[in-house]
Amino acid sequence: MSASRRSIAALPDRLISQIAAGEVIERPASVLKEIVENAIDANANAIEVRLEAGGIGRISVNDDGHGIEPDELPLALTRHATSKIRSLQDLESVASMGFRGEALASIASVARLTLISRTSTAEHAWQIEGHNQAVQPAAGSQGTTVDVRGLFDEVPARRKFLKAQATEFGHCMDVMTRIALAHPEVAFKVFHNDKPVRQWPVASLAKRVLDVLGDEFSTNAIALDAAGGPAQIRGFVSRPTAARARADRQFLFVNGRHVRDRTVSHALKAAYADVLHGDRQPAYVLFIDIDPQSVDVNVHPAKHEVRFRDSGAVHRLVQQVVTQALSASVDAGQNTVAPVTGSMPAAHTPTPGMGNWQSAPLQSRLSLNEPRPYESRPGPLPTSNRAWGAGWQAAHTPLTASDGRSATTTPSQALAPEEPVWPLGRALAQVHGIYILSQTQDGLILVDMHAAHERVVYEQLKAALDSHNVATQHLLVPLIVNVTDTEVALVQEHGEALGQMGFEMHAGGPQSVVVRSVPALLARGDIESLTRGVLRDIEEVGVSALLTQQRNQLLATMACHGAVRANRQLSIAEMNALLRQMEQTERADQCNHGRPTWIAWRLADLDRLFMRGQ
Repeated sequence: MSASRRSIAALPDRLISQIAAGEVIERPASVLKEIVENAIDANANAIEVRLEAGGIGRISVNDDGHGIEPDELPLALTRHATSKIRSLQDLESVASMGFRGEALASIASVARLTLISRTSTAEHAWQIEGHNQAVQPAAGSQGTTVDVRGLFDEVPARRKFLKAQATEFGHCMDVMTRIALAHPEVAFKVFHNDKPVRQWPVASLAKRVLDVLGDEFSTNAIALDAAGGPAQIRGFVSRPTAARARADRQFLFVNGRHVRDRTVSHALKAAYADVLHGDRQPAYVLFIDIDPQSVDVNVHPAKHEVRFRDSGAVHRLVQQVVTQALSASVDAGQNTVAPVTGSMPAAHTPTPGMGNWQSAPLQSRLSLNEPRPYESRPGPLPTSNRAWGAGWQAAHTPLTASDGRSATTTPSQALAPEEPVWPLGRALAQVHGIYILSQTQDGLILVDMHAAHERVVYEQLKAALDSHNVATQHLLVPLIVNVTDTEVALVQEHGEALGQMGFEMHAGGPQSVVVRSVPALLARGDIESLTRGVLRDIEEVGVSALLTQQRNQLLATMACHGAVRANRQLSIAEMNALLRQMEQTERADQCNHGRPTWIAWRLADLDRLFMRGQ
């Protein structure tokens, strides 16, 4: 039996606000985020947050911003009333945190809200309650206080989905952590049940990162500051050796707004592709500053996501900048057994007059006029594919001293005082047939010779292949792959780009593509999965990293088999040759599997071990 027809009727305003609140107000942390972002939009210099019962009982936010005029207080609690935008043009170039005019009205519909505000010209503050629109005089200094009590008390269906107080408090602190990182120019104080729990004074970005994330992140951070195309990227990424088991320290801000974005996530994954161990996750605090007209922030009810108008350019910028930072040559000031804590690494001190953090490549401090010890020599190639052969030859080039001398050089010659000072020092001995012990200016270094040589060979194989066109392999029988309509359109649109990557494919029907050629390096793999993966990457970010990743996995296997093995006896000259090549090789701090290739002890650390000077 069908239900009787109900007539169409307009919903009451309060119910409309409660429906809208369901999109914006999920838990106490959502309320806190909206109110604190309003305070930042009001140009606050200091913000104080007071929570009770994890924010379920009370959320109070006090700021010293410009305040709200008394005649505008009723509008502040009205849906779609805002000072942030006036037109569609304003919406397309939003520079503020808030802009929809929904937050306070939504909060007032599901909790008891009190708003107290005073402008710089007012004699006293004014107050308004969420359940009525009467404006009354009140006591208060310049700025605004928003007090929210009894969240979801009148909406039991929503209240029952809240977690324990400790859990909700944790979510509130996550919000404050993100906002504090994004706005080091603002001071924050957080109280819970009248007890102070956090205090972040005004600071530089580097100091705020240290204050919020602590020494573990700061001492392993690499600073970034670069611009390209429509955007600028700055912030910090962790060294691969400091990667974490969880993705709990990944912060991305676009124009000061914390967001999640697939384009940037994909670019970071590609940059860290062959320097992370297992399923470890990098930590980062990244800021992308971009023309507001080049990014759409109005794509998610809670403003957690954005859409870049040129996602490909943003992807290229992020991947290139992060890859370059991770590719910097080894720095003997890092990988120490007992690192100095409490500040950013000294290698990233701000350059005078630049106003930002710089990461100078180690090569700028080296003499690069000598021959590269692992350079491939002229000679016949062992395979018909010359690009492949050049890489294979590089992998099997014998270890040779930096100046071209034979490996029979004596230790006294290798340690001659007239030789330059090298960041990884001069080899002293081989330990247990596995490690190289080296003396630097200020300590000792221990190198895993197989892991280090593996990285050197791997980077040479990649360079050898990158300098040639990708060789293709024609399939004896063309492969028909069932795909979606969208993927068929991608093949037709990006046919030329796919050809440059070694693929020859075309539409075979409304929902199928015909693959005739694939990259020769990957011809023995699962071609159907490879094809789907490449198309998926192109659809998501406009580029394909999957081809590079699979090629690199194959080269990593070659490099592992081509590197020097444990228990192979090396001469002093051979050990020094490996150290010199490490200094000129990208990502030499980690092997292809993300493990460290060397560690260091400073002389001061050694002195402490033997209590010298104590």
